[in-house]
Amino acid sequence: MLATDGWLPFKEEHFGYDEGLYAQATDLNKQADAGLLDYAEYVHQIALLADVTDAEVASNLDSNVPNRKLFAYIQERLKPNYKIGLLSNSGGDWLDRIFSPDQVALFDATVLSYQLGVVKPDPRMYEAIAQRLGVALDECVFVDDQQRYCTAAAEVGMQTVYYQTFDQTKRNLEKLLQ
Repeated sequence: MLATDGWLPFKEEHFGYDEGLYAQATDLNKQADAGLLDYAEYVHQIALLADVTDAEVASNLDSNVPNRKLFAYIQERLKPNYKIGLLSNSGGDWLDRIFSPDQVALFDATVLSYQLGVVKPDPRMYEAIAQRLGVALDECVFVDDQQRYCTAAAEVGMQTVYYQTFDQTKRNLEKLLQ
C-alpha cells in the first residue's frame, strides 16, 4: 500500500499455474523476508524456479512505485498529530531504494522482518513496532492491505484498518481517530 508490489504479480504470472512452484516461490520469499537468504541469492533462486534471468526477476521486484497520495496524507494529516511506524515483511533494507529521504523521514520507527528474523503475522513483529514507537499495543492503529496481517494485529490488541483503497482507508482511519 505504501508502494506498488512487483513480487505478487510476478509470482502469479510465473508460478500461479503450478501449486508446487508457487509454494516454493512463497517459501523463498519468506526466507528472504526473514533475513535467511540474501537478496542476490533470493533473486537467483527465483530466476531458476521461473526459468528467467536474474535481471528479469530483479527488474520486476524493483518496479515498486511509492503511493504519493498516501504519503501526502501521512505528512499533512497524520505526522503532525501521531507517531508513525513502518512494519514490513522485507528481505532487505529497501526503504532507501523505493522511497525518498523525505518519505523515509516520516517514520518515527521501523521494523523490517529481515532485521527481526520473523515475518508478519508473527506477534513479535507487532510488539516490536509498538515498543519502538514507545506506545502500548492498544494505542496502535495498524493499517495493511493484507487482511490476515490485520487479523494478527487485532489479536495482539491493536486497532486495525484493512487498506483496500486510499479513500476507504482514509474514512476508516479518521473514524478511529475521532
